[in-house]
Amino acid sequence: MKKLSIIIIILFFGNFKNYAQDDLNPITTAAPFLLIAPDARAGGIADMGAATSPDASSQHYNAAKNAFANSQWQIGLNYTPWLRNLTNDVSLTSAFVTNRISERSAWSASLTYFSLGSIELTDDIGVSLGSENPNEFAFDGSYALKLSENFSMAVGLRYIHSDLTLRIENSSIQTVNTFAVDLSGYFQSEEQNYGGFNGKWRGGFNISNMGPKVELVVGGDESFIPTNLKLGGGFDFILDDVNTVTANVEFNKLLVPTPPIRENGEIIEGEDDNVGFLQGMFQSFYDAPRGFEEELEEVIWAVSGEYMYNNVFAVRAGYLHESPNKGNRQYFTIGAGFRFRSSTLDLSYLINASDVTNPLESTLRFSLSINLGDVYEYF
Repeated sequence: MKKLSIIIIILFFGNFKNYAQDDLNPITTAAPFLLIAPDARAGGIADMGAATSPDASSQHYNAAKNAFANSQWQIGLNYTPWLRNLTNDVSLTSAFVTNRISERSAWSASLTYFSLGSIELTDDIGVSLGSENPNEFAFDGSYALKLSENFSMAVGLRYIHSDLTLRIENSSIQTVNTFAVDLSGYFQSEEQNYGGFNGKWRGGFNISNMGPKVELVVGGDESFIPTNLKLGGGFDFILDDVNTVTANVEFNKLLVPTPPIRENGEIIEGEDDNVGFLQGMFQSFYDAPRGFEEELEEVIWAVSGEYMYNNVFAVRAGYLHESPNKGNRQYFTIGAGFRFRSSTLDLSYLINASDVTNPLESTLRFSLSINLGDVYEYF
């Protein structure tokens, strides 16, 4: 019998080990599935996407990239098994579509569905009470516009549905329905010569999931949704007509208040986290109980590289680091991509570098994308 408690603890509270240290102070939110990288291309480069080149799943990382998409239509289908070492029916599935309306603008939409599998329910003496299929999903759309030849911005609206309720007596968990907004920007330079090679700079930011707090438990405290800031940069080393190497760096920070240190219900360190979501976004930059040192610990950083041969074959690798006091996710990623005419198949694999269990250990992720319509060339 699957245990709901195992899934909830591992999935929604970050797989934290019981560290024997006073500095452990993770930030938890409602609907954390919104932060899971859905596609295998990003999965091969440490889940990065704020400033990488546009692809079919750009909507998740930085919708402003869609204004630079190189085809009129892009369709992406992604599947990610989850907690494969514990169960075989928990997964994240997503679909993306992008349409270049003109040379300067594009719209995109996506649907992300997270299934926690089938949960068998029993009473105190083991009599079956049936089964439940808790799930969460998000549906969103965005519009991207080039404000210049090199810079674009996008806005997005997201509907979020979280149904973790159990149809049993005295269940206090309730279904959540809410909305959130994204704001993003993307820069892509012209190709320039740097002596023995040509190069192109990229940069991007995305503030995602800006929205009101939600009540997960009837009569309980409201929880923040995972408002998140991404900042990234990259450089393409264009060695010749068929060989390109790209280096990327990215920083992520939850724009959610840090839990203060309390004794007997009184705050002794940090700031009160019982605030609205807008105040919480700004407060998240200065409210850590241990000051600036802890604020730095809340920044997740990642580096990656991608080699592309003749736009038909790619190999990728990356590394992501999160502070041990904030979740301790540390892992390497590898991946590959294969293009067949208008279709691209991407694969990725995660290698855990932490003593905290990662839900994607021993899991092969894959994505399929299709490009249709007119082809756009840049610089």
